[in-house]
Order: sequence, then structure tokens, then C-alpha cells
Amino acid sequence: MQDSLFFIDVILPVPLERLFTYRVNQKEYEYLKKGMRVAVPFGKSKIYTALVYNFHQNHPEKYEAKDIHQILDEKPIATKTQLQLWTWMSDYYMCTLGEVIRAGLPSAFLLESESIIKLNSDEDIENSTLKDDEFLVVEALQYQTSLKVDEICNILDKKTVLPVLKRLIDKNIIIIEETLYEKYKPKLVRYVRLNEKYTSEDALNSLLETLKRAPKQSQIILSYFALSSESKKPIKVSELVKRSEASSAQIRTLIDKSILEEYY
Repeated sequence: MQDSLFFIDVILPVPLERLFTYRVNQKEYEYLKKGMRVAVPFGKSKIYTALVYNFHQNHPEKYEAKDIHQILDEKPIATKTQLQLWTWMSDYYMCTLGEVIRAGLPSAFLLESESIIKLNSDEDIENSTLKDDEFLVVEALQYQTSLKVDEICNILDKKTVLPVLKRLIDKNIIIIEETLYEKYKPKLVRYVRLNEKYTSEDALNSLLETLKRAPKQSQIILSYFALSSESKKPIKVSELVKRSEASSAQIRTLIDKSILEEYY
């Protein structure tokens, strides 16, 4: 059997609704167990710690499987029961497996390219106990208070430094600063309306008289009323910008003056 026919499915600590397939050789395939961690490439240049979830010999149909970078464990850090529980939680709470393991495992277990590394200020470091690559990391962190994993890769001139960092974590020399994935944020539509205090005829006339000294602001208000008369729908800021030929900053000025109110 060819090495290229051995694959593992892994859970990446990212909010994506799927497992990811990576290629391993026969020795790695026979050594690995469910619940062990591997360092894997993801995207153009990032490295993540992933959790082994499944084994098979089926090449993914929609993409070319990449090789893993490194096996990080000698034995599983997650049990079969934990994997089953996380799968259940993912289904029950309608979230991704990646989000579940990110919440369920300490950040030190899930090193990735964007992880922030710092020295443990509570630990006295004995340089004589450090290997050469460990010493370089510690020395760099003494000059710069924090470094990303990517930056440490450059310092050590290595593709992946996760095994080095794992040793330093085990020695309690470095700590991982917690980082949170940015959740999906829906694109909000900005609307504006006239402040209620200008709804009476007298107040509105007084406002328009005042704005005679600011013709562009006056034009914005007149455009607002034109749009209001054409449609009973709320007025989008983008529509008002286009109709009045004003800038968002000019409309912001009227919002800051409490002449217009912004809402979503």
C-alpha cells in the first residue's frame, strides 16, 4: 500500500462546520491514536494544533490533502469519552467541534501561529537546563515581552516550533496568552431619522432657518424629507449620502448635533 493512501481527519480549533483531512505516512498512521495532537498547516501559512478524530484511506474529493507537520503527543490528551461528549455538545448546542475543543482545552494545548507567547514571570529560569532552541526563545522573550508563534518560527528559522514551545510549557517557563476568535458579525445597516424635537412645524422651520448658514447640512435635511415623502421605509445612511451628494462625515455632523439620530 502506498503512503499517500493514509489519512486522518482532525478537529481544528476554528469555527468551521467540518473536519479536515491530512495525509500521513504508514508509520505515523500506525502510531497515532484518536485524541492525540498534531501540528498541521492551514491556509496559506498558518500552523495549528489539531486533534486527531478519525483514520481512513479515502482521499478527500474537493481538495488535495496536505501532510501533517509534526506529531505532538506520545499518548492521547483527550479520551474517547471526551471526544464523544464534544461531538454531542456540538450537535446539541449547534456549534462547531472546533469551538467546543477551544472552550474545553487549555490554551497551552492548542498552540497556533497566532498564539501569543510570554515568559512566566513566576518561574526562575536556569539557562543551563535549556536546549539551544529553548534558550533562543527565552532570550528573545527577555528583549520583547511577547511574541507570536510565527515570529518564533522566524527566530529559530524553523517551519514549526510547536514541539519547542511544548517543552518550554512543560518546564513552566512560558505561558500562552488567551486569544479569542472573532465571531461572525453581521453587517449592520445604518439608518437615520429626524430627532423628535424637530417634528413640530415651528421647530422644523427654526432648524431650517439656522441651517441657512450651513448650506450642505440644509441640503441633507431637505434630501431626507424628499426620501421620506417618496417612501415610508426607514432612510438608510447610504441612500441619504447618494441623494444629498454629501459625505458620511457631513451626515455624522448632523448626528453629533442631535439633529439626526442614527440607528440599526
